[in-house]
Amino acid sequence: MFRLTAVMAIATLALPLSATAQELPDLEGREVVIVTENAYPPLQFIDPQSGHEIGWEYDALEIIAERINITPVIENISWDAMIAAVSEGQYDMGMTGITIRADRDELVDFSAPYMVSQMRMLVAAGEDRFTDAASFAANEELLIGTQAGTTPFYVGVYDVLDGNEANPRLVLFETIPAAIQALITGDVDMVLADSAGGQGYVTANPDRIQMIGEPLGTEEFGFIFPNGSDLVEPFNAAIESMRADGTLAELDQRWFVDYVLGE
Repeated sequence: MFRLTAVMAIATLALPLSATAQELPDLEGREVVIVTENAYPPLQFIDPQSGHEIGWEYDALEIIAERINITPVIENISWDAMIAAVSEGQYDMGMTGITIRADRDELVDFSAPYMVSQMRMLVAAGEDRFTDAASFAANEELLIGTQAGTTPFYVGVYDVLDGNEANPRLVLFETIPAAIQALITGDVDMVLADSAGGQGYVTANPDRIQMIGEPLGTEEFGFIFPNGSDLVEPFNAAIESMRADGTLAELDQRWFVDYVLGE
């Protein structure tokens, strides 16, 4: 466990911490325990150069902490345990590019959306056996690399394949980066990712990965909290202030355009 401020102090990217024009809640330095996976670049991941935790969500969190006066404390957990752990109150908040969905909303409270993205197909560079979801589904030899319980998993099951969550064409990995590596080595034929994260993988592997086909739907990302948490409204106010003053757009530019994974 570590305090976010200690990590971000050694990050190489300077953060705009300008005050918002509107008055925001002051939580008087309250400690907020936040859990993440650190396996979803460029939202949050381990910097291959420094070994430290960085990403869009870390930068956003530092700015939110400044604006509503909280002290974030970060812990790590696997994706498959995260929503249940936050729902049970083991943590005050969770973040890892979590899609806002009705079934999850029954277990946790979501913040306002901080990002809108679309699901895209990632394939090997030069792939010519299929061009879209329909032609992929028609070839029964082709495999999808995915992570169970994630939005890409459900899109693969219901929007690409036949709705069978046990379909043998679904190859499960512990993390999306592991699925991407399997795509690069040819062990799977396609990985689904939101456009934000997918572009990060393409940028990092321009000669090995490409996006093809039309988007397979739009999704909104939010932070999660235990049901009834009094942190939701302060976080929503901070997110709205960041949208209004252009900070969210600045973070998008920094992590989805300017940043190159591995450099």
